[in-house]
Amino acid sequence: MKLNRIKVVLVEREISQVQLAEKLGKSFSTINAYCCNRVQPSLDTLQRISKILGVKMKDLIIEREER
Repeated sequence: MKLNRIKVVLVEREISQVQLAEKLGKSFSTINAYCCNRVQPSLDTLQRISKILGVKMKDLIIEREER
């Protein structure tokens, strides 16, 4: 299940996972886990990512679809 759009926003902003890892002070494997939705970042980390990418936090989250 996809819960975040980090990978999509990185592509839109033309920023690599390596660049985000460096700016965030996290390992590439952690950022890759976020991008592949294997692990979800904390709200604090999500906020830091949104500032780095210049987007609102809500733009990094996939809204739950009603069934």
